[in-house]
Amino acid sequence: MVALIEEVFLNTFGRPAGAVCEDQARLQLAELSCMGDQLAFTTDSYVVDPLFFPGGNIGTLSVNGTVNDLAVGGARPFYLSCSVILEEGYPIEELRRVAQGMQQAADQAGVRIVTGDTKVVPRGAADKLFINTAGIGVIPKGVNLAASRAAPGDLIVTNGFIGDHGAAIVDGRGELALEHSVHSDTRPLNGLVEKMLSVCPDIRCMRDATRGGVAAVLNEFATAAGICIRIDERAIPVRAQVRGICELLGLDPLYLANEGKLLAVVPAKDAEALVAAMRTDPAGADAVIIGQVGAAPSGLVTLATALGAERVLDMLVGEQLPRIC
Repeated sequence: MVALIEEVFLNTFGRPAGAVCEDQARLQLAELSCMGDQLAFTTDSYVVDPLFFPGGNIGTLSVNGTVNDLAVGGARPFYLSCSVILEEGYPIEELRRVAQGMQQAADQAGVRIVTGDTKVVPRGAADKLFINTAGIGVIPKGVNLAASRAAPGDLIVTNGFIGDHGAAIVDGRGELALEHSVHSDTRPLNGLVEKMLSVCPDIRCMRDATRGGVAAVLNEFATAAGICIRIDERAIPVRAQVRGICELLGLDPLYLANEGKLLAVVPAKDAEALVAAMRTDPAGADAVIIGQVGAAPSGLVTLATALGAERVLDMLVGEQLPRIC
């Protein structure tokens, strides 16, 4: 185990200051407190199948997912932990590729992986590799993002094409033999969020649309704020390949997972300027306004379809695709 940690993780993530490995990471409080007045702390586990898919792998996913959970709360992410559960016999070369993916994602997001743990379980007790990451960030003074702040008259903004990650996992499982691959949208969003807040400090709330997709996030907003949300199907960007996969399998792109897409509720007066600013960032190049907030009926999300009809967009019951993150 010592050799495994040394060879794969310490050689990839780097050693702590002073090159002494203790049982905990030691962080400078002064460095954090000068950035803001609240700590944000989150954790998530990743069991995606397959481990390597078009556009990423379980390692990049585990870093980006945790970074984004911090970012959409308005926090600046700084430190991550990494815990790995390995099935006996898992190839070291593949593990090294996963670790390298994690470090590349951490470098892109500007965060450090500072502590972790590794466990090996008997063959058959786990499916190859599971990862848990936890993250710490700082919320700057004056930033207050909460779903309960959404109000009638606000608009709904997203940063680009939806459903890419869920479709990429289907593609990666190799069951459809697609002519054109769909790549996951996994990426860190903290840089985009900082730009958004600099342009519009009064953003009401943000969420990254992971499991349950766009529909789940909008229902969470509507329930938390006691408002009604109406979105326009024609305004929602969906790639042709993603739409094709959904038609083949009877899926709805609004419920497909994303790993690099956020939804924000913003004051109507600031929406156009915000979208323009988002489009100057690679992570927001395809940003659009997709809907608006109303007062009633409370807690309801509706979709204006391309055919001119309107349907209720409920919270998903069950799971469209298992093990997508």
